[in-house]
Amino acid sequence: MREVVQMTRAYIDELPPQASRHRAGLQAFMSRLYWHCHFIQKLESEPEIEWQNMHRGYDGLREESFNEAFFEALKNAKTGWPMVDASVVMLRETGWLNFRMRAMLVSVAAYPLWLHWQPVGEWLATQFLDYEPGIHWSQLQMQSGTTGINTTRVYNPIKQAQDHDPQGLFVRRWLPAMRNVPDSWLFEPWKMPDNVRQSTGTDASSPIQICTPLVDLSSATRSAKERLHMLRKNDKVRAGKKAVIDKHASRKTFSTRHTSAKSQAASSQMGFDF
Repeated sequence: MREVVQMTRAYIDELPPQASRHRAGLQAFMSRLYWHCHFIQKLESEPEIEWQNMHRGYDGLREESFNEAFFEALKNAKTGWPMVDASVVMLRETGWLNFRMRAMLVSVAAYPLWLHWQPVGEWLATQFLDYEPGIHWSQLQMQSGTTGINTTRVYNPIKQAQDHDPQGLFVRRWLPAMRNVPDSWLFEPWKMPDNVRQSTGTDASSPIQICTPLVDLSSATRSAKERLHMLRKNDKVRAGKKAVIDKHASRKTFSTRHTSAKSQAASSQMGFDF
């Protein structure tokens, strides 16, 4: 990594003044390297975050209600939400997903499916070719809401498909059942009427099936967020937040001679974030 940093700095020094966008991209890359080490240090300072909640006030939140059937459906790309299932298939076949799809998978597991992050994290760790424990377990806990210091981040898999795969190129590539689904039913194919299912070869008599979502996305997500936010109002949970910040949160911004004042200000705003 030191060689990468040194080479990047040298390359930035050689850029002409007009290459502002290129310079900004390299500076963002450098910031990711700093955060990479920050995450690894989190796990070194507290290895227990691999198997217990970073904020112990969240113990018992999901552990006792783990739904094994939901977990199996997630691992086998049978959740019913095309963007989720296509991501699982791609991950299984290639060992890689971009950050947003990784976050969406964990969000769906943690909120509408209400699965504890630890078994989900163990499964994902066996799938990712670029698995890095320090980054992985901190991200799992952050996305599941058990760090105690992060805002709740919930990714709606239907909206993610609408925003990032509006033509259905991704889901149709990885899910054969979606290849004949008309565009009008692309984001919620389980709602197709029987005659459309017959015309697409996905009716009950066909070997290719369109899964119905395991839960109602809206109500299940709302219920999950209410349970989490109710716990956050607990006085003991609120008091425990400071200990997590003192041990794990980044309170010092990185700076290099290549980093603008604006970039340093943005870095400062990320201080308590993952």
